[in-house]
Amino acid sequence: MSDQPPLAKVERACSDLAAARQPITFTAVAQRAQLGRTTLYRNPDLRAVVEEHRTRAADARSLSGLATEIAHLRTAMHAVAERVKGHEERLRHLERHRAKRS
Repeated sequence: MSDQPPLAKVERACSDLAAARQPITFTAVAQRAQLGRTTLYRNPDLRAVVEEHRTRAADARSLSGLATEIAHLRTAMHAVAERVKGHEERLRHLERHRAKRS
């Protein structure tokens, strides 16, 4: 894990802890990622990753956590659907344009 960037190390450490059903703490993540705990606290990106994994682990067992996750997935799905719709419209426009030129 030593040749990976710190963000990848922290992501991996959090995922490993979650998979092992161990608490995701700053101390545990720092040890597993071979980084200083202070580094995790002071770097906003690294801190956000740890806090996100901690929240996900805590919320995963509750109905409100599941509802939140479903809401996030629904929002993401709608965004993807809008992009697909835009691409389909563009393709139709390009096909009409090509047909006129032929």
